Amino acid sequence: MELKDSSDYRTLVGELNYLATSTRPDIAQALSVLARFMGKPSKSHMGLALGILRYLAGTRELGLCFGGAGEFALEGYSDSDWAGDPATRRSTTGYVFKLGGAAISWNSQLQCTVAASSVEAEYQATSAAVREALWLRKLAGDLDLGTGAIGIRTDSQGALSLGNNPITSVRSKHIDVQHHLVRERVSRGEVVLSYCSTEEMVADVLMKALGEIKFKRCREAMGLAE
Repeated sequence: MELKDSSDYRTLVGELNYLATSTRPDIAQALSVLARFMGKPSKSHMGLALGILRYLAGTRELGLCFGGAGEFALEGYSDSDWAGDPATRRSTTGYVFKLGGAAISWNSQLQCTVAASSVEAEYQATSAAVREALWLRKLAGDLDLGTGAIGIRTDSQGALSLGNNPITSVRSKHIDVQHHLVRERVSRGEVVLSYCSTEEMVADVLMKALGEIKFKRCREAMGLAE
């Protein structure tokens, strides 16, 4: 049932979105979905938004904690949920970059075009992650943090093969040329693609709803702690 007055919904989603883009990447995927209904929200959408508010109230002690063990270097994770939107059948891009044990950049966003395969969806997500990596690499150089290649991990062997090998096949020749910047930047040594198992994919939390165990594992991997 549609809300009679949607102003409260838009206000709440806007305020939650501030947290989702600033300090709480664990709610980014949920806010990305709710933001699609700003024009005509229903009572169920409002209920979901209030549910996120209750979750935040119960985890108010959580925050991004930097300085964890390990090498102080940028690392990224890229993933997608193929045809996850039931209305448009478009996929969701999710990526996260970590530095010093916690997330510094993340995104959960519906892709602009419908992907014909899971590999294409993953490749589009990798393309978005590469563009972010190039910006972070330049920023790191300005801050004297080094300008080495940034590693991006993906759980798609097909997308990994497309990015690392300059080949064209019947299944990939339709892919928009804009996404092939991945190959160019890999060949330049600016980014390095590597495989990551689905169980270790931190970006999973940014493109679909997860069970409690996997959700908490991804939340912890992004550096959210008390």
